[in-house]
Amino acid sequence: MSEAAPTTRQDAVQALYSAIEEAAQLLEVEYARDDVLRILDLYGGDLTQALVAFRVATGARRAGELDCRFTVPRDVDPYQLALENGLLEKTDHPVARLLADLSENCPVEGYGIDFGVVGGFKKIWVVLPRTALQDVTKLAGLPSMPPSLGASLDFIARHGLGDTVGLLGIDYRSRTVNIYFGEPPAGGIAPESVRAMLREVDQAEPSEQMLRLGREAFGVYVTLDWDSPVIARISLAVATTDPASLPVELDDRIGLFVRHVQRADPNTKFVYAVASTPDGEYYKLQSYYRWGATVPEIMQLPEGALADPV
Repeated sequence: MSEAAPTTRQDAVQALYSAIEEAAQLLEVEYARDDVLRILDLYGGDLTQALVAFRVATGARRAGELDCRFTVPRDVDPYQLALENGLLEKTDHPVARLLADLSENCPVEGYGIDFGVVGGFKKIWVVLPRTALQDVTKLAGLPSMPPSLGASLDFIARHGLGDTVGLLGIDYRSRTVNIYFGEPPAGGIAPESVRAMLREVDQAEPSEQMLRLGREAFGVYVTLDWDSPVIARISLAVATTDPASLPVELDDRIGLFVRHVQRADPNTKFVYAVASTPDGEYYKLQSYYRWGATVPEIMQLPEGALADPV
């Protein structure tokens, strides 16, 4: 679902809504039209130039949802806008202060928002400049950051996940933070390394499919919350122009979505990821409705990662 940028804001909102509607119908996801349009209207000031992506995930809990995410103007405070318009409730939880702490202490390249067509506003993305990636130890020292990041610095160093961070995702519904390391592992992640990491943070034993993806991974990211002293989730991501070429069997729902996207645009780019949990793993596929030159920087993709199918 790749589109040329519309020329007006109204056209951009309508075009994106039409794409959401089409994908939701395909996946049999029921949602409220007015709720989706409200988010698009509130945050779509720069939608004609925004990077836009869709995401689907496996598992019964995620089957009834379709996520959409797009970049927003740098001069917009996405969290304050969500509060003022009732998309999020005001809270004293540290998650409410994290965006301000990051903006005050780090050079921010831009922001993005993430919402479910059913679940509503979820997440704010904080993009750090590729030329000014932030040291993970500095981020761990921010007063509103989950303490588990500081407690995991030795884990991160021992497993070679990276010294710097280029992207963060603050999930206000789940009260979690995703930390995307800015230095992708060279040559993927070996099966023994994946097993060791998951075992150390009490995650389920990885499947053979997860281990195969680890060998192809361009990056790894961790999910933290404020209630656990350890990393809550570890995810491995693979960049590809053809998910069918990956050394895995695609879930039926993901396969259906891939075929739908490729019919509309055979050149669509994808990021396929596997996430660990204590109860097992689940898979996520992101497709780009609108690609742009800055996508590799935002996603921290290595140069040439999507030049050919993985």
